[in-house]
Amino acid sequence: MARAFLFVLDSFGIGCAPDAARYRDEGADTYGHIREACVAGHGDQAGLRNGPLLLPNLDALGLAHASALSHNTPLPPADTLGFFGAATETSSGKDTPSGHWEIASFPVAFDWGYFPATVPSFPPALTEAIIAEANLPGILGNCHADGTGVIDRFGEEHVRTGKPILYTSVDSVLQIAAHEEHFGLDRLYKLCAIVRRLVDPLNIGRVIARPFVGETVDTFVRTPNRRDFATPPPQATLLDRLTERGSRVIGIGKIGDIFAHRGVSETRKGAGNMAMFDKALGAMDDAEDGDLVFANFVDFDTNFGHRRDVPGYAAALEAFDARLPEALDRLRPGDMLILTADHGCDPTYRGTDHTRERVPILGIGPDFKPGSVGVRPTYADIGETVAEHLGLTPGPAGTSFLQQIAAHA
Repeated sequence: MARAFLFVLDSFGIGCAPDAARYRDEGADTYGHIREACVAGHGDQAGLRNGPLLLPNLDALGLAHASALSHNTPLPPADTLGFFGAATETSSGKDTPSGHWEIASFPVAFDWGYFPATVPSFPPALTEAIIAEANLPGILGNCHADGTGVIDRFGEEHVRTGKPILYTSVDSVLQIAAHEEHFGLDRLYKLCAIVRRLVDPLNIGRVIARPFVGETVDTFVRTPNRRDFATPPPQATLLDRLTERGSRVIGIGKIGDIFAHRGVSETRKGAGNMAMFDKALGAMDDAEDGDLVFANFVDFDTNFGHRRDVPGYAAALEAFDARLPEALDRLRPGDMLILTADHGCDPTYRGTDHTRERVPILGIGPDFKPGSVGVRPTYADIGETVAEHLGLTPGPAGTSFLQQIAAHA
């Protein structure tokens, strides 16, 4: 049997989603706009990086080719080491669970629940129930906000009063920020579990614990102890199919949280992309025949996309690219490595939210030939390709492109 490694560069879209206008994301292109910004000097930051975006290893796998496919422009003349393509999201949302579930062969056809961009954002009955069941003195926030700005705004009052900070965004999410020491990390997790149950009737995708430390607005910083309390997928995903047949699924980063820990045999976390890369390499070493290592690299989205930080996003891409050979060196006959994304988060675009985009498919393995797999009509084609590679029967969504890349087809 074979092994598979699926790395998600969270939010690294390549533009041109055919339904972008429906989401008011016309023209969004995370990769393309970062590259253009760097050429124009807008990716320069003293002590961090400067000059054009340099991603030699991702380019060798076919990143520029995948972007060209997405934009329906001529492919670059250079050959690639790997197979490449672009995938179109069919799920109704442009959020993390929808993207990951669709990658894992379950497109989300239903509509999530959302909170309005009003103040307050949450229904009074929900707020009252949260305060009563969690025995809180009240809540702060109750609005749409970005994660760091809301802590800057309410953090000192939270420390002083003990009221947690609850906020949301255009995603189907309710986030809770609280101080790890003054409020307590375990208490924050327990609060999130209560809220998870209370928002189930509203069809909210995630409740997220956002712990932070520090004593003043100048010293507040979020910690790596984030935890997502997600609703489980309503039907079996690629992960369920693998674990049910006895294979292991090793989740790196927030993969376990995204799937409500269903179909995930083991979770390994680290603080930041580079620590996560270390965990992924360790999992590659430990994986056995039939196993899947499924990794999410969240910094691209959380630290740079949402914060509209072009230099930071570019530097993070270059740091990831520099380490990619370490993963390639671990591939052995029978292995498949695919790099992709779950949505976009164009740091040059308006607002601070995800952007509706196609995502790249960049893959390689000793038994696969380089070349195009085209523009795929759904992210689920990625999951079904992994499924066929690992010996599973076809699922209800997606079409495998394994025979297009098999060296001896």
